[in-house]
Amino acid sequence: MRIILFIASLLILPLAALLFAQWPLREVIQAGSRLANDMAQIIFALYAAVAVTAASRGGTHLAAGRPALNDSRPHWRAVALLVCVGPWALFMLWAAFPTVRDAALGLERFSETLSPGYFVIKLALVLMLALVLADVVVQAWPRRGRQA
Repeated sequence: MRIILFIASLLILPLAALLFAQWPLREVIQAGSRLANDMAQIIFALYAAVAVTAASRGGTHLAAGRPALNDSRPHWRAVALLVCVGPWALFMLWAAFPTVRDAALGLERFSETLSPGYFVIKLALVLMLALVLADVVVQAWPRRGRQA
């Protein structure tokens, strides 16, 4: 999980570069600014999908009673979080599946520019939900040395 979070953290660099490039592309070159915006949207969707779990794991996310990884809080809190978040994540995965499947199979494009890649934004939803679900399962998984 740490490697996924680290790789996703590096996405901020191309995101910033693409957002910065939009102005010169639009005003100076007069071409490519919409494509840069489309690519920035894809990168931001992937970044945000992973950032939710990264912020929760790092203890910097707004959350009700979210124990940190090395926290000595009782195990029941992690189980309660799994009971609350697990069904929500599973339902969202189930509900989003037809839309995401159709977008991925059709290689859905951005509506204004028709550039490829809009389906990646929808796939980012599945990534976010899978990471959130995996995180709460890992937190609730019994480990030695944890308080009961």
